Order: sequence, then C-alpha cells, then structure tokens
Amino acid sequence: MFAVHLMAFYFTKLKEDQIKKVDRFLYHMRLSDETLLDIMARFQAEMQKGLGKDTSPTASVKMLPTFVRAIPDGSENGEFLSLDLGGSKFRVLKVQVSEEGKRNVQMESQFYPTPNEIIRGNGLELFEYVADCLADFMNTKGLKHKKLPLGLTFSFPCRQTKLEEGVLLSWTKKFKARGVQDTDVVSCLTKAIKKHKDIHVDILALVNDTVGTMMTCAYDDPYCEVGVIIGTGTNACYMEDMSNIDLVEGDEGRMCINTEWGAFGDDGALEDIRTEFDRELDLGSLNPGKQLFEKMISGLYLGELVRLILLKMAKSGLLFGGEKSSALHTKGKIETRHVAAMEKYKEGLANTREILMDLGLEPSEADCIAVQHVCTIVSFRSANLCAAALAAILTRLRENKKLVRLRTTVGMDGTLYKIHPQYPKRLHKVVRKLVPNCDVRFLLSESGSTKGAAMVTAVASRVQAQRKLIDTVLALFRLTQEQLVGVQDKMRAELEYGLKRDTHPLATVKMLPTYVCGMPDGTEKGKFLALDLGGTNFRVLLVKIRSGRRSVRMYNKIFAIPLEIMQGTGEELFDHIVQCIADFLDYMGLKGAQLPLGFTFSFPCRQASIDKGTLIGWTKGFKATDCEGEDVVDMLREAIKRRNEFDLDIVAVVNDTVGTMMTCGYEDPNCEIGLIAGTGSNLCYMEEMRNIEQVEGDEGKMCINTEWGGFGDNGCIDDIRTQYDKEVDEGSLNPGKQRYEKMTSGMYLGEIVRQILIDLTKQGLLFRGQISERLRTRGIFETKFLSQIESFSRLLQETVKELAPRCDVTFMLSEDGSGKGAALITAVAKRLQQAGKN
Repeated sequence: MFAVHLMAFYFTKLKEDQIKKVDRFLYHMRLSDETLLDIMARFQAEMQKGLGKDTSPTASVKMLPTFVRAIPDGSENGEFLSLDLGGSKFRVLKVQVSEEGKRNVQMESQFYPTPNEIIRGNGLELFEYVADCLADFMNTKGLKHKKLPLGLTFSFPCRQTKLEEGVLLSWTKKFKARGVQDTDVVSCLTKAIKKHKDIHVDILALVNDTVGTMMTCAYDDPYCEVGVIIGTGTNACYMEDMSNIDLVEGDEGRMCINTEWGAFGDDGALEDIRTEFDRELDLGSLNPGKQLFEKMISGLYLGELVRLILLKMAKSGLLFGGEKSSALHTKGKIETRHVAAMEKYKEGLANTREILMDLGLEPSEADCIAVQHVCTIVSFRSANLCAAALAAILTRLRENKKLVRLRTTVGMDGTLYKIHPQYPKRLHKVVRKLVPNCDVRFLLSESGSTKGAAMVTAVASRVQAQRKLIDTVLALFRLTQEQLVGVQDKMRAELEYGLKRDTHPLATVKMLPTYVCGMPDGTEKGKFLALDLGGTNFRVLLVKIRSGRRSVRMYNKIFAIPLEIMQGTGEELFDHIVQCIADFLDYMGLKGAQLPLGFTFSFPCRQASIDKGTLIGWTKGFKATDCEGEDVVDMLREAIKRRNEFDLDIVAVVNDTVGTMMTCGYEDPNCEIGLIAGTGSNLCYMEEMRNIEQVEGDEGKMCINTEWGGFGDNGCIDDIRTQYDKEVDEGSLNPGKQRYEKMTSGMYLGEIVRQILIDLTKQGLLFRGQISERLRTRGIFETKFLSQIESFSRLLQETVKELAPRCDVTFMLSEDGSGKGAALITAVAKRLQQAGKN
C-alpha cells in the first residue's frame, strides 16, 4: 500500500515539475485576463475601422458586408441546391425545406475531393471541376432539366456589392488557383455551369462559410445572430446595424458582416503577443505576413506550432534527452488531430506516447506529460484569442441594442471546435468571463455551412417573392412624372378658383386673405407676446426684437392641451389658453404689463382684417364646440375678460404657415412662401393684390393662406388615392375633409403605414402573418418612425426642382417656428399702424 502511495506521489510530483518546466518555457503563450481584455479592446477598434468608409482600406479586419439582410423566419419552403468550396473536400447538397410551422429540412449530399492540382492550378479549371461535380450530383439525384435556386458557400474573403456577387480579395488556407483574385467568383462559376446544357440553376447567393453557420443555427434558434468557425481556418460573422455600415447605402435594418478576423494583427497590432514560434510558422507558410491571428488559432496551424515548440525544446535538452528524429524535423508531421488526441481526458497520455513513438522518438513518462502540457498551452491560447475577439463582437451587439444585458446565441462550426475534447468548454468559460453581461448560448451547427448556404438561398428566394408582392402594393404610392404634373395642374386650377369671387365658394383650396401686407424690414423693435396653438402642445412666448441688427431673443413655455379640452366646449378651450397665459406672465414677472399680442392659430380662418379671424372648421383632432363660424380673437378677448387679471392688445391673428414665412423673411428678404409639413400640412405665399378678388384694392401684395389641406375634397385627386388613404380618411374625426392633408401630413402618414402593414401581414408577407394587438391599435405607428427611416426634405427639394425647372428655389428651415413669426407680424402691423397715423 505504501509503495502505491509512493508511486502516486512520485507521478504527481513528476507531473507538477514537467508542467512548471513547460510553463516557464512557454511563458509568453500564457495570456492573462488583463491581456485578453486588452486584445478585446484592440479588436473592437479594428471592427470600427473596418466599418468606416475612410478607414476600411487600411483596416486589417475587413468587416465585409454580405448583403444577407435577414435570418430564416420559418416560412421558407422549396427545393434548393448548395455548394461548399473552401476546405479539404468539396460538397454538393440538395436541401428540401418544408414550412408548415415545423422547420423541417431534408438533405442529400455528396462529397468530392479537391486535389492539389485543382486548387493550386488554373482558376478556369477549378470552376469547371466544381461545375462537373454539380452536374454529376444532379444527374445522380435525377435533378437534370429541373431549374433550382443555388447558394454557393465560398470560404474566402470576398468583397460583395450584392448577395449574388463576390470579388475574391485573396485566397487563404491551401488554395492558390491562378487568375481568380479580383474577379467575381459567381460569374466564373456561372460560365462553367453554362457549358453543361442539361443543368439549370439560378445562383441567388454567395455565402461565406461563417455566414452559412450562422444561418444554419438561426433556422433552429431565432436568437442566433453570430456565426463562428474554428476549423482549418477561423472566422466570425454577426448581424450589424445598417446605420453603422458606411460601405453600404441605407440606414434601416441590419446586415450580416463577415469580419474576416483571421487577418487581425496583419498590421502589427498583435506583435507584443506573437512568439518566436508564431514567426517561424508564418515564414514557412504559403502566405507570409498574412492571416496572423488565424495562424495562432486554427486547425491548419496548431499541430505545426506544437511541432516547432517540441523541436526547440528537444534542441535545448528539455525533451527526449536532447534526441530528435527526422519526423520531428519534418513540416506538417504533427497535425491538429494529434493535438486533440493528446489532450483527451483519460487516454491522452497513452495517445501522446503512441504519437511520439510514431514520430521516431522514445519518450519517457516525463516527456509525455510535458508534451501533453505543450498541447494544452497552444490550444488554450487559441481558445483565449477566439474568446477575446468573440467577446468584442458580443459587446458591440449589446451596445448596438442599447441593452444592459444581452441574450444571444452563437452558431459554432469547424473541425477544431468539434474534435478537440477540451476546446468548447475552454472557449465558453473565457467568453462568459470576459462578457459577464451577456447570456450566451453556443449552438453547434450539425449540418455545416452548406445547409446555411441553402438557408440563405431560401431566405433570398422568400424575400424575392415577397418583394414582388410588396412592390405591387407600394407601386400605388410611386407617382409617375405624368401623375405629378397632373396634380400640379389641378392644384393650380384650384388656386385660381379660390382667388376668384365667383368660384371661391366652390373651391376646395380656400385661398384665405391674411391681411399681412408687408415683410419685416429690420426696423421692428419692442417686446411682444405670442401665442402658438395648432397641435396638442400650446406655446406662450415673450419675443424681444431689437431694430437694425435683426436680433430676436425669445422666452417661451410649453403647455399641454388635454384631449378633453381639445374636444370639449369652446369656452373651456379659451379659458385653458388664458390660464396658460396667466401662468407664463406670472413666470416671467409680467403680470401687469401691457403688451401687443400676436396669436398663431393654425386652423382655417376667414379674415376680414389682420386682427379678426372666423374659424371655418377644425382640423388635426380639435373638435371644441361653439367655435366654428366664430371670431377666435373675440373668443380670446372674452376669455381674458372672464379672467379679469390682465389686458392684452391683440394685434394680429396669424396662421402658423404665415408665421413660418415671416420668421424666414426676417432672415432672408427673398422669402415669400411659407410651407409647413408637420402635424398638418399647409402653404402660404405673397400674392399680387390685383389677383385677390375677395379684397378691395389692386396695389401691392398680400399673404394668402392657401389651406391646401382641403385640396381634393371635391374628388379631383381620387385617381391617386389608395385604399389605405380611404381607410385612414374613414376612420378620422372628419371623414371626407382635408383629403390632401391626410396624404401628406404627420398626423396621418404613420397611420397609412399601419394600414399597409396590416394588409401585408394579412397576405402573409410580413411578421409571419401574425398581427399583434398593438399593431391593431390606431395611431400606434407614429410618423416619427418614418422620418427615422426616410429623408423627406431631400425628396421634396428634388421633386420641386423637377416640376418647376425654371424656378431657382432655396429651402430655408424656420428654426424658431411660427411663434416668432406671430411676434414679427405683430411688430410689422404696429409699424404699419404707426406709419398710417403719421
């Protein structure tokens, strides 16, 4: 018994001594947590560099857009072909995807060899060989004369401008076929396939094997948004926000980015952690100075790293009694499969002895322990480096989503990850340590990246079919030049009707005189109070104008108009407004001040003078009773009297569009049009007095408030109104009225989109045919969502230029809104009053 304990003690002590010896020799390969966090930060910086348009050309981590925009949603179905070129074998696959909510995939595949003379020969011959294999497969499976969509998994860095196109940047691993670099590999394959007259395929997608892995796993787990391969080579991909991808147009949605992280460090960023063995291995490789990160990690290189270390240790007398064998001197004699076998939990030491003896060595027990530990350090460093880069990707995903904690799945593939007994456990443990705020599930891709290419093709096929149907719906909103000119002509006719005395009562565009007859000339000065009512918020402003320098200072306070006030009685509404004025005057210390007041009232009014405005009809959700047909200035005066706390000189009632024009006119005397595209939509402009038949006098100009929101209420634009416009109109507070406004303004655009989304969902084209309860809620889709997606101002300016080519128009944004405009109109009115008295 004592002898057994003694032997156990001896073996343990021997093991400890050998481990310490190797640890000392390979000190630089042991990476601390601090070093890993530093590498993680370096990789994050490289990702950012690769995504930037200006910095991408010099980035070692290329961050290539893949044009894969969506992961499978379970509705994919059909028959697809898939090719996988990138490893030691070439694979052709037929994938049958059935929907029926089962996520059911049936596959048949065939492996073909990739001889060295093919992968290192002429590029033309390489693709002809691939086409021959495809033809053989289709013939064997009875698929000839059947047209099928095809996805190509091509595991080399490519620059893509669309999903079905990819220009090879460089070969990696053992591939060196001539004449392929800088050419589109899909075109090369298509030409080769066309030589086979009896097979018909449509290449819909070019996919990196890492992307294929992610898509394979995403079919089983919708949380999967990262793909990692640790095999012959190593790489990762993930779903990035479009807004962060400078190299691709558009900001909406996400796109899969192929990081090509194998080249991390090619710019010298990892020199401090590379060892003499890494440098020696690199110099002896097919591509010296390239894929340096990959050469520290992947299956093509780990065995060779171990061989170089063992040779150096033997030469130093630290192993095998200083003896070496010809096999130990031979490149490639130790493979990654040997490393994996030597690290097996129970039989590892026995495997080590057998492998070393096959190399012509006579290892002692101590040698076997030391060699096994060398393997552990080399493979552990590989897992650590992968973990650091993957942690950087996971952190970016979490930050993109603005989450405190991220839940996600990483799709994994690759021979090293699959065959090495300790590798997955080590990788998972380090990742979770580096990103404790990420709940990560690692999902093994059982069917490899070839199934993923078929899934990308299936998704592309589904999206293509959906896009055609969606485009049919959206075509209703794409107005042709001819249609726009027709709208322009009809609007022009309505403007004329509205200006003429005889036709004005029938005109839908009311062309209301505002009695604003002058623009600011820079001599205006004084303190003015301004009110701004036109939406759910009401503003009270104090505006101080200094003459000469065109200087305006403003102080304002915003008050809410509750729905019950908006749709209550007129008396309640104006009492609420006066309460807000009282609060503001109190806030500003102006309770007893006598101030001229301008009232921005953003609803259609018929004016008999600048300080009188009879409300024609409410818009934008207002429904207060006893107001239509009444003078709103008188209603405000009456409410001020009821309050009996202060008196104000109401000089002008102003539409918000007119206020906008005056605000911009104060900065630019050429401004003579005001346009508002907000909750409502309207336009005003300076018209010649001789054309305004409703007002006496032919001299000078007057601002006309068009109230163009009512354009089309007589049915003149029904030819461009869609079913969705009609649904929105019928569900509004004022059916049949303000039809043009309902097609153009912020109060309605979101609701139009909601109606379209519901219809497309009912057709099964969106959200897997499931309409959520929230989507059923009127008003839930806000117009601000549209403005986050589209640039309205650019479209407006471009279309105006097309339709009015003889007008040189400058668009000026009114930064201070219509409240300032009301004060300026009041100031101009006071100036003109004074001039009249003088």
